[in-house]
Amino acid sequence: MWGSLLRRGARGAGCLRGVASGGPPWSQVVSEAEKIVGYPTSFMSLRCLLSDELSNIAMQVRKLVGTKHPLLDTARGFVYDSRNNLQMRGLVVLLISKAAGPSTAELSFQHNMVSGIYSSQRSLAEITELIHTAFLVHRGIVNIGELKSCDGPLKDMQFGNKMAVLSGDFLLANACTSLAQLQNTKVVELISSAIGDLVQGIYYENSKSSEENCLTDDIGISTWKEHVFLSHSALLAKSCQAAMELAKHSAEIQDMAFQYGKHMSMSHKLHSDLQPFVKESSSDTMAFSLNSAPAVLHQEFLGREAWIKQIREAQGKGNKMDYKKLQEAIKAGKGVTSAIDLCRCHGSRALAALERFPPSEARAALANIVYAVTRFP
Repeated sequence: MWGSLLRRGARGAGCLRGVASGGPPWSQVVSEAEKIVGYPTSFMSLRCLLSDELSNIAMQVRKLVGTKHPLLDTARGFVYDSRNNLQMRGLVVLLISKAAGPSTAELSFQHNMVSGIYSSQRSLAEITELIHTAFLVHRGIVNIGELKSCDGPLKDMQFGNKMAVLSGDFLLANACTSLAQLQNTKVVELISSAIGDLVQGIYYENSKSSEENCLTDDIGISTWKEHVFLSHSALLAKSCQAAMELAKHSAEIQDMAFQYGKHMSMSHKLHSDLQPFVKESSSDTMAFSLNSAPAVLHQEFLGREAWIKQIREAQGKGNKMDYKKLQEAIKAGKGVTSAIDLCRCHGSRALAALERFPPSEARAALANIVYAVTRFP
């Protein structure tokens, strides 16, 4: 089914059109996938989140209500995850575990499987979610030195930062403890390196150009992809590989799982970056990162100087950005269409990795996830 599609992809843009066809919407894809793996992944981290230690932290975080600290928005996002994005990584780990099934080396341990997934693989999915959640919380730390009077009292921001550090560290410590309990040296090595990748990726995200307080980095799309792999794709790619290692699958199957996790999450990130430029129903212009994929590609086609000029022209009084004006400038160029092509190309490579797995409901669900993040209005 996918073979002819992906063979066309090797010749150029044919794969970019084909990969976007068919498939249910994202929310339906997630709902159906959760049934396949045995339980809703929204409850994956419940044991940790209901612990006495985190309950005490949550009580302290309540003191931030009424302030402008971003940790509150992060907490609300966990509760009101309308797009079903937060548990996506754990869900993919469970799906690929079920799609691969037991290896011949692990046939004697099938009694440890529930819904075709080993208990160690379910633990790994929880660990992946805990690590992702910990870094989401840590990203809510604000730079005290850059605060303005309109941001609220300094003591509120300092308290919010303490809570973000404490709660993020608590989640990360729990993840590391559970990781050690898997008693698999290679898995520990893989996930530890993914944590290192996340730290490096976030460092790149926060190391902005100092040129006239510039809001955009002077990078090309190849550098953008390297940074996004570290901050968004490495954790899922290495978790998928680790899930195959726990079932004692071959190096080839481990690599295919890694490739699926990498390219699907790259597509997911590109799809997210494109939303402000492709949404038809929204009457209000969405703010967007000037280091998002469409903006980086736009700069690559336009040139750095011309891009900086467009940014300055879109800045009004008090350096307030007119995102609508900037959005129109980007849409008039090649940045948006090129980002869509890149999203679909990564989607095709994710589907290519799936061909090594036997046909099953889980494999179909993994393909539907790719279709959902490569379809645009």
